[in-house]
Amino acid sequence: MLFKDIAILDENLDYQQHQWVGVLGDTIDYIGDDEPSDAAKYGEVYEGAGRLLMPAMYNAHTHAPMTLLRGYAENLPLHEWLQQKCWPFEGKMTGEDNYWATLLSCAEMARYGTVSFSDMYYHTPERARAVDESGLKANLCTSPLAFEPKPIQEFPIFAEMEDSIKNIDGMADGRIKFEGCIHAEYTNNDVTAKTVFDWAKEHNTRMHVHVSETEFEVAGCRERHDGLSPVQWLESLGAFDVPAIAAHCVWVDDEDIEILAKRGVTVAHNPASNMKLSSGFAPIVKMLEAGVNVALGTDGMASNNNHDLFQDMYLMAMLPKGTELDPTLITPKQAVFAATRAGAIAQGRDDCGLVKEGFRADLAVLDITGTSWCPINDMLTNVVYSSHGSDVVLTLCDGRVVYRDGSWPFIDIDMVKAEVVERTQRIQRELAEQVD
Repeated sequence: MLFKDIAILDENLDYQQHQWVGVLGDTIDYIGDDEPSDAAKYGEVYEGAGRLLMPAMYNAHTHAPMTLLRGYAENLPLHEWLQQKCWPFEGKMTGEDNYWATLLSCAEMARYGTVSFSDMYYHTPERARAVDESGLKANLCTSPLAFEPKPIQEFPIFAEMEDSIKNIDGMADGRIKFEGCIHAEYTNNDVTAKTVFDWAKEHNTRMHVHVSETEFEVAGCRERHDGLSPVQWLESLGAFDVPAIAAHCVWVDDEDIEILAKRGVTVAHNPASNMKLSSGFAPIVKMLEAGVNVALGTDGMASNNNHDLFQDMYLMAMLPKGTELDPTLITPKQAVFAATRAGAIAQGRDDCGLVKEGFRADLAVLDITGTSWCPINDMLTNVVYSSHGSDVVLTLCDGRVVYRDGSWPFIDIDMVKAEVVERTQRIQRELAEQVD
């Protein structure tokens, strides 16, 4: 594809008008002020008038199959939400339920300009199949909840981990990766967690873990582990000896932030989910000042209700201004970076997340002719504060169109929605019969 006379956010996230961008295979092959001399090799010419080409987004923390729980568990604090609603529902979910629910998440993310996501859940083969078919990318992990203090190798879930690292890590030409994971400190123990972290080091993979999401969690951790915070506990057991994503980090202190920065941990900031569950506000300003890589996540659809990462980008830029009473905090460029390049870095996708020659053609095209875009005094400001995921008209992942003008080339969206509705209703019936 050759984008003709289109506005772009360049490799520095600066606004450039009247550019030509050529995509060859899975790579951005050309960016320039003029039409390339060999324009014909790029195939289709995409007219750029009234459009903005920007890096596609990378969602750093999701539970994709939880689309089945959208609107199901509402108005509850985190631990009641988990124990009373989510865990009983999830206990009824089959592998095929996970497949269809993940496929719906992939469709929703592609619709809103996201091409890759870091997903913590179960039934990894079925999730991987959905990602592969959708054309998207994902870093998948299986999430152990281990209350009995024994090595991970003695739990049934270990077989799935071993199978996934052999057969799923690197599949779909590298679009799908598998990594280590524990759900959180409060759902694990020293013995199990340490063996998971050692397993990740042995296989040279990454880690994904919930960290310090609530004040209650941190207080409990300090009581269980001789005053250690979740960040300190994780570091003491070797969780950060490999590249890691720490999701949430709402209740971290200065010492925690210093550890996260020193160990190169990415914080997956989930502002919509944290607000919806009344968990609090992550101190992302302090994190950024300390040099922490802060990316964005939508979390699961029971705690956010949509995969529109533009919404979370808006909240990331907006919330610190209100909580810290300082309008200068979080620039538009910082927010866009978090939604794009920071997430790619978190996933180990070093050649992704920028509109730059030689990088992967992970691109989102926005229609900027709508009323909320007029006038454009500063493009980055409009992207952060005026845009919506619904402005996306084209999404490319590794140079392939995964969403365009209301259609998904690799997904039968009507079938997916029908399957998700039917499966959600079945599980709710099973839960009701169990109560009766």
